[in-house]
Amino acid sequence: MRSTLPTFNEVWQRQFRSGFLKQLSQFGDDTKFLIGCSGGMDSMLLLFLMSALCPERIRVLYINHQLQKVSDDWAIFIAQQCELLQIECHIQAVDVLEGNVESQAREARYTAFKQHLKEQEILVLAHHQQDQAETFLLRLFSGTGVQGLTAMKVIDHRDEFSIWRPLLDISREQICQWVEQLKIPYVDDPTNLDTHYDRAWCRHELWHILQSRFPKMQQSITRTSYLMQDANEILNEVLAQDLDMCGTYDELDLERLTSLSTPRQRQLLSAWMRGQDTYRPSFDMVQRLQDEVIHAKQDAQSALHWNGFYYVRYQEVLYRLDKVKYLQNKDTESVPCMMTFQLHQQCDVLSGIFKIETAEMGLSFALLERELLLKPRAGGEKIHLYGRVGAWPLKKAIQDAQIFPWLRHTIQILTIDNVMLGVFTPKGFWLAQSQYCEVGGWQPKLISSL
Repeated sequence: MRSTLPTFNEVWQRQFRSGFLKQLSQFGDDTKFLIGCSGGMDSMLLLFLMSALCPERIRVLYINHQLQKVSDDWAIFIAQQCELLQIECHIQAVDVLEGNVESQAREARYTAFKQHLKEQEILVLAHHQQDQAETFLLRLFSGTGVQGLTAMKVIDHRDEFSIWRPLLDISREQICQWVEQLKIPYVDDPTNLDTHYDRAWCRHELWHILQSRFPKMQQSITRTSYLMQDANEILNEVLAQDLDMCGTYDELDLERLTSLSTPRQRQLLSAWMRGQDTYRPSFDMVQRLQDEVIHAKQDAQSALHWNGFYYVRYQEVLYRLDKVKYLQNKDTESVPCMMTFQLHQQCDVLSGIFKIETAEMGLSFALLERELLLKPRAGGEKIHLYGRVGAWPLKKAIQDAQIFPWLRHTIQILTIDNVMLGVFTPKGFWLAQSQYCEVGGWQPKLISSL
């Protein structure tokens, strides 16, 4: 009995070849392609098609995850097939870190792809319609949002490289038939049958149950993923507008943020926390940011750590701080030290880089090249700022200058014989009133804040 699926030649002549070439035409004539080939049925069909259409523009890369003994044999097989097709082939062994094997293997694989991709080269992968539907379901089960439900794109432009998936709308059944008709050799990966892995479980345990009830499930899920891609594009446009209104990559104005509707606040915070990373934080993590930081009491100084950053609130602004920078205020211990200064000299202190320059009002030149004591705040100090009436608490001066709490450990006091000469801060040097002040003297001038 003849299969109800069209033969390769029928589809090749009527539809697939023209669609393939139409996708190909979206790339420049100078664009080259790096095919990620595992040796399986899907990627070998892709290699066959690409070698027939544009052999002079392709290279092949096999990623050896070194998780199975036969992976070295697969490398030899792919190299032999590429030699027959006269296609350049590269083999890259990678180390898969401990943890979730599927996730870590994918991470290692894409790291290797990025290392091998050349300028003006596109990564080509053999994902098909069932892969798309499985990805959608697995992300749905993990509790993802709109972005996650976009699953995979036929042409996916990322920050560092682009991916083309020309088989994404082709069913696995159709691919199986075409490979058989064209007598394309391939290898079988036994882990595809191991239901210990989520994707294999979805494919072999769940799939037939869903499909028996919903025969058009695969096509329907794929269509939904494309609708989610449209929704995600719209959402990104709104997010860009909201971010432009509320702040930057590093900070958000909370007054403006809270003027947005609750769903827009949540979406903006989620996208903002993701930053340059691939994945957004979980719903619970965004909720924690709102509960523990944004809505915390003003004097709570709460901080939330996620993915290498600390999120802290100061005044009515939410800040994203690099973990190392934030923890410096806890790890850095300032100790008293003696320093000497010369005119035009640069000096590095905790709060930044300063240069000794002449000033309308500054310290006496008699202090140059003398040993001066630089010491940390002990608490309770008062400062008589030059040009101001009376002394007032240094703590209040710091608060009025709105120096961030996580930078206050960098503040140091310059003295001689227990006389305060001034204070080094992330916002510059504060000259103190003393007998050492003189017209046309010198002051440290802030060049860059650390």
